[in-house]
Amino acid sequence: MYRFRFQLFYSTAAAAATSRNNLLAEMLVNSLGFSTEKAISTSAKVTFLKPGNNKPQLVINFFQQIGLDKTHIKTLVCATPSLLFSDVDKTLKPKIKVLQELGLSGSDIAKVLSKTGIFLLSSLENTIRRNISYLRQLLGSDDSLAKAIRKDSKILWYNAPKVMSPNVAFLRNLGFSGKDIEKLILRDPRILLLKETKWLENAVHRVERNLHIPRDSNMFIYGFMVTASLGESCLEMKLRTFRRFGWSDLEILTLVQKLPLCLTSSEARLGKGLNFFMKELAGYLASHPALLTFSLEKRVLPRHEILKLLDQKKLAKSSLNLYTALMVPESKFLNSYVLPYTDETPELYELYMNSRR
Repeated sequence: MYRFRFQLFYSTAAAAATSRNNLLAEMLVNSLGFSTEKAISTSAKVTFLKPGNNKPQLVINFFQQIGLDKTHIKTLVCATPSLLFSDVDKTLKPKIKVLQELGLSGSDIAKVLSKTGIFLLSSLENTIRRNISYLRQLLGSDDSLAKAIRKDSKILWYNAPKVMSPNVAFLRNLGFSGKDIEKLILRDPRILLLKETKWLENAVHRVERNLHIPRDSNMFIYGFMVTASLGESCLEMKLRTFRRFGWSDLEILTLVQKLPLCLTSSEARLGKGLNFFMKELAGYLASHPALLTFSLEKRVLPRHEILKLLDQKKLAKSSLNLYTALMVPESKFLNSYVLPYTDETPELYELYMNSRR
């Protein structure tokens, strides 16, 4: 008899839980456009849904109010469904307010939440504020802190003081300045957040051994950014890409010593850049490595096409230099190479803007 009652209770409770999860799945479909299959699998991860609980809809409404679109909210809910049962006023609003006070815009916050929304489940005082206080000391300003969060929002919910302190102390003992450490965090916070001190020590030696950049060089910090983020085999593959285009080791090192960060581009991007610039600028590239840091699709090729068109139509009043055209900011390029010629070539502006998409 007892066993029968227990089975009856269990089956009744299970049926009720299934019913409540079905209601949640239905809400995800109707409010966020989930597919039925995805809504069911997401709602199944929730085991504490109570009858009449309207928190999920309140949470969704709140996310929409602060500027998240359905795509952002879906990403957030899929990654962390338990967020749907957070208290908006006590849990979510105070943490969003912290980001707003740092100067993050609505679109910034949307990106942060879609990448690492789990930080909203972290303790406001013991994790988020403590991390912010520690990072503010390292970076010196809320503006720099906001930039670091935009770069990698994991720094909001990792135990930054505990994890980063040994790495920061190690770099300071090597002579890295506060400004160097700030540059490092703004470039890639993960280096100090996810790497062990032993890895960083090896990375320092590799700057001198592999890249031949002396420690007193202004480029040493940038060489360190490269070796700290790339393993030896990955770095060697980047160098091999240059060799495939006929570069000697001396030529490669000369270029890398001028701009180590060119090695942070993917092998595919490096190959495309080398293929283009070796044809168009030949030996000019070795002394101007910044060219390799530009997006071929969004900057180099669109500007190159405009210069070719101006040359073909003989519209330019002076000789056109590709390097000069690539180095200027967007507004200056438009004012110097596009807008002055729209009377003679009305389609020039539209052609340029379309080519950058």
